[in-house]
Amino acid sequence: MSETAESADVIVVGAGPAGSATAANLAMSGLDVLLLEKTRFPREKVCGDGLTPRAVKELIALGVPTPESDGWIRNKGLRIIGGGMRLQLDWPDLASFPPYGLVRTRHDFDDILARHAVKHGAHLREATNVTGPVLEGGRIVGVTARESDDKGRAVGPERTFRAPLVIAADGNSSRLSLAMGREKREDRPMGVAVRTYYTSPRHDDDYLESWLELWTQDPDGKRVLLPGYGWIFGVGDGTSNVGLGILNTSSAFGKTDYKDVMRRWVATMPAEWTYSDETMVGPIRGAALPMGFNRQPHYRDGLLLVGDAGGMVNPFNGEGIAYALESGRLAAEVIAQAFARGTDDGRERVLASYPGVMKDDLGGYYTLGRWFAAAIGHPEVMRLATKYGLPRTTLMKFLLKVMANLAEPRGGAPSDRLITALSKMAPDA
Repeated sequence: MSETAESADVIVVGAGPAGSATAANLAMSGLDVLLLEKTRFPREKVCGDGLTPRAVKELIALGVPTPESDGWIRNKGLRIIGGGMRLQLDWPDLASFPPYGLVRTRHDFDDILARHAVKHGAHLREATNVTGPVLEGGRIVGVTARESDDKGRAVGPERTFRAPLVIAADGNSSRLSLAMGREKREDRPMGVAVRTYYTSPRHDDDYLESWLELWTQDPDGKRVLLPGYGWIFGVGDGTSNVGLGILNTSSAFGKTDYKDVMRRWVATMPAEWTYSDETMVGPIRGAALPMGFNRQPHYRDGLLLVGDAGGMVNPFNGEGIAYALESGRLAAEVIAQAFARGTDDGRERVLASYPGVMKDDLGGYYTLGRWFAAAIGHPEVMRLATKYGLPRTTLMKFLLKVMANLAEPRGGAPSDRLITALSKMAPDA
């Protein structure tokens, strides 16, 4: 895509949504940015491929065109199925968020974002596997890396890339964060998602669909309601993305064959939807969902975390892309201000404000999400919520705003003001 440099103002490790959004914003601020990605584009990532209005807002701010003529599939809202009910809710029409969502496969989406970053001046180096930090006095001042093969394994000679600031955008495992002593917090929820694609006449559905009842069996053969949901998102290319996400707040977490749960769930669907082994496109794949700021601090010793590397997945709904893009934007704003300072001490003082910026933006809301995740870990709570919540449309519209984080930040309807107040009142630890 572009030539790369051996040194830069900022090195971004990982060209997923968080890394590419950060790199694009930084490049637009006039900084020299080196974006390192261990694979080659286009490449596959496990995801639901659904983008809520919060994510769409970030794409608009980033300047990424999303015309339907170019394969971006718009959706009007969320269809919820559970407790014998089927409820269809439109996305709220707000001043702060567009009234529509999108669907785009990660195979395309990540490639588009990386090219957008290059278009604005970032230097992208693909097939570059970062092997560790370069340290001076306990501070990261660059990274070592080797060329990757087609499976992302390091095979070439080691090279060194240097920068006064390094950004970890290397996902849930974030080897760079671990190398810098940034372990995951065990007091944060974690999810797991599995998904595959099926050819189906439902590929052009203009609502995202969520199934709230997923069942498995405990060792005694008793049915257990899992804390999570299944989804069906029409991709518009003849296929549907079908998957499920489960929280670790259930006693069944880690003891359940989620691929088997998914197969049994899909088997209950109408035959005319054509979700079967014969129409499956590719295997069922899984991925972890790091939630609620499960890796902190988000900045220290020259290393700044964005997206999944910082555990920025929403505990309410497992959404990660919106917060990957959002953290990239907020990080870039802080970094641009930091590099405008004339001294190292001045720059460091500004960079040190980034954890507070993220907590001000999402900390209280994520605390509410952690409480929610803990509550629905109890099967009886999940059952009662489904039974008595779904019949109440007004309540469900409110919960849609809560779970998708779509409240007006200032003013708005009473429901928006309530959500904002609750988020501000909740501790942001």
